[in-house]
Amino acid sequence: MSTIPHNIALSVTPVVTAFFDEDTNTVTYVVTDPNSKSCAVIDSVMDIDYAAGHINYDAANKVIQYIQEHGLKLEWLIETHVHADHLSGAPYIQGKLGGKLGIGENITMVQDTFGKVFNEGTEFRRDGSQFDRLFKDGDTYQIGTMTAFAMHTPGHTPACMTHVIGNAAFVGDTLFMPDGGSARADFPGGDARVLFRSIKRVLSLPNEMRLFMCHDYGPNGRDIRWETTVAEQRAHNIHVNDTVTEDEFVIMREARDKTLGMPRLIIPSLQVNMRGGELPPADESGKRFLKVPINGL
Repeated sequence: MSTIPHNIALSVTPVVTAFFDEDTNTVTYVVTDPNSKSCAVIDSVMDIDYAAGHINYDAANKVIQYIQEHGLKLEWLIETHVHADHLSGAPYIQGKLGGKLGIGENITMVQDTFGKVFNEGTEFRRDGSQFDRLFKDGDTYQIGTMTAFAMHTPGHTPACMTHVIGNAAFVGDTLFMPDGGSARADFPGGDARVLFRSIKRVLSLPNEMRLFMCHDYGPNGRDIRWETTVAEQRAHNIHVNDTVTEDEFVIMREARDKTLGMPRLIIPSLQVNMRGGELPPADESGKRFLKVPINGL
């Protein structure tokens, strides 16, 4: 099911350093080529005190400090999808360290949908031009000597991509740890049946492939974890192990999604992340505002 390009060396073991953001339960990764000083940052965080309307860069600064202290060269900032639960810190990190910003090509669908929801008008570009690279399914890119490739894994959102870098795959919100199950599929453009098929594509990667989650919530009070394997997911994932059929998953996922409330930071996250992590443009007085659509999401 997963077509791995012939030039991908799955035997390479990148150095993966995780940064857990407690406020949003998000894991940001610095992925370093073991044969050079090149690295990528995956799913970075910009902090917001939503009630106060205050932005800060504490989480992003920790990533920047790590890269600088280890003498690394940042080549890529990867967004696995347009997050609805945290704001991206990618433009801030890019401004300090350089690198190219990439996301899946279906960002344009997300921009079109939420450009209308937030009444952004014609000045908001819906062509993905806020990003340096729009990945298509099967695209490859270099991180030093490592060749990475992008797999389109929609279902949670239309733009979701899994990035395979050596023997590590970064799955975004497509999967959670085995005791956490799977992502919701009820956002605009989401689809439980499509999500199941995307998960199966990820789980057709080699059994020993390391899988890195974008979030963890410590189900049942366990310690926070973010790394598992294809084999562990296939055997133990509570939603999509090898004994679960597609129809069973769809029934479960759709019923579960009906019980879920909206993420706490969905309103600011979507407005910022569909812009590649940039804040909305300032008005004539120099102030920036986030919109709250009433009964609009």
